[in-house]
Amino acid sequence: MVRRSALVSSLVALALLTCGPAPVAGAAEPLPVPSQDAFYTPPAPLPPGSPGDVLRSRRVDWHPEPFRVLPAPVDAHQVLHLSTSATGARIAVSATVLVPPDAWPGPGPRPVVAYAMGTQGLGDQCAPSYHLRAGTEVEIAFLAQALLKGWAVVVTDYEGLGTPGTHTYAVGRSEGHALLDAARAATRLPEAGLDRRAPVGAFGYSQGGQAAAWAGELQPTYAPELNLVGIAEGGVPSDLNEVAAFNDGNLGSGLLVAAAVGYAAAYPELPFADQLTRRGKELTAKVRDACVAELALAAPFTRLNDLTTTPDLIDSPAWQARLAENRLGTTAPTAPVYLYHGTLDELIPYAAAEGLRDRYCARGADIQWTPIPLAGHITAVSVWGTAALNWLGDRYAGKPTRPSC
Repeated sequence: MVRRSALVSSLVALALLTCGPAPVAGAAEPLPVPSQDAFYTPPAPLPPGSPGDVLRSRRVDWHPEPFRVLPAPVDAHQVLHLSTSATGARIAVSATVLVPPDAWPGPGPRPVVAYAMGTQGLGDQCAPSYHLRAGTEVEIAFLAQALLKGWAVVVTDYEGLGTPGTHTYAVGRSEGHALLDAARAATRLPEAGLDRRAPVGAFGYSQGGQAAAWAGELQPTYAPELNLVGIAEGGVPSDLNEVAAFNDGNLGSGLLVAAAVGYAAAYPELPFADQLTRRGKELTAKVRDACVAELALAAPFTRLNDLTTTPDLIDSPAWQARLAENRLGTTAPTAPVYLYHGTLDELIPYAAAEGLRDRYCARGADIQWTPIPLAGHITAVSVWGTAALNWLGDRYAGKPTRPSC
C-alpha cells in the first residue's frame, strides 16, 4: 500500500502539470536525443524473428514533470522490437512499457493498454519514449489514470519516430502494425511480468485514434493471438482525402504537409520530392524535424498547390491508390469499438467520423458512437478521454457493450 500511495500522490500531482504552462528546461542533465542514442539504432541486418519480438530493452525512469526531480514509482522499460511497414517490410520500432508497482489483484491477468499518442511530430526528438523520460510528454494524464487502475501501458513510438528514417505520419497501416507489435512486445518482455493472454485494449486520439482504429481492423489477420477486447478511438482521421480537403489552406495545413511527407516516406514511388517548389522543399525540410507545436505553426493557411509544381498532386492515381489503402472502415474489427468525436472539430471533420461510424455499422461492427456537442479537437479528448478509458475498463471486466447501430 505504501508503494500505491506513492504512485497516487506522484501521478495525480504531476498529471496536473499538463494543465499548466508549457514545460521549461529542468535542472537535470539533458538526455541524449534518439538520433544520438545508440539504443534506437537497430542491428543491421535485422535478426530473424516475428513481429513483436524484442530486439533489446532497458530499464528507464519515467519522469512526468520537466524538472525530472523524482521518477514516477512505476516499472518502466524501453523496448526495440520487430514490426512491419505499410508495404510489408520488416522494420524495428521503439516503445515504452509502464507497469504499476503493485501486484494485480485479478481476476485474470493484468490488463494492458496499447496506447497510441496523438500527433507528436516528425523529428526523432518528438518520440514519446524520449518525452516520457525527459518529462515533456503532454498526454500523461491518461497514462496516470490507466496506471492508477492497475493496468499496464505500452506506448508506441510509431515507425521512424526515434528509430532511423522519416516518420510515416498519418499512414494508418504502419501505425496499426506498430501498435499491435508494441502490445506483443510488452507481453513478451520477461521483466514486465505480463501474461501473453492478457486482455489488451487499444486507446488513442487524433493520430492515436487512427492508430487504434487500424490496430482494430488489422488484428484479426495480423495479430490474431492478441486478446484484443476493445478499441477506444477518438478524433479519428479516418479518410485522408476528407481531412486533406478540410485542412488545405486552413489552420491545419501544416499537419497536412506533414502527412504528405509521411506518405512519401512510406511509399517511395509516390511523386512528391521531385514535384516541390523551392518553398515546398524548404517547408518539407522544416517539417521533417519538427514537433507538434512547430507543425501547427509551420504553414497555416497554406495550400498544397502553393508548394508543388504539379497541381492537385494527391489527386493523381498513385496517391489515390495509397490513400484508399489507408481509408478506415473497409473491414469491421471483431473487437468492440468506442468512437467519439467533437461536433466542432476544427482539424478532423466531424463528417469523417460519421462516415466511419456508418461504414462500421454497415459491416456489423460492435460500435458505441458518442458525438461530443460543441467540442473542438482538443476539447473533445479533454472532456471525454476519461470516459473512453472507463469504457475500456468495462471491456476488461467483461461487461456487455451498448452498440449504437
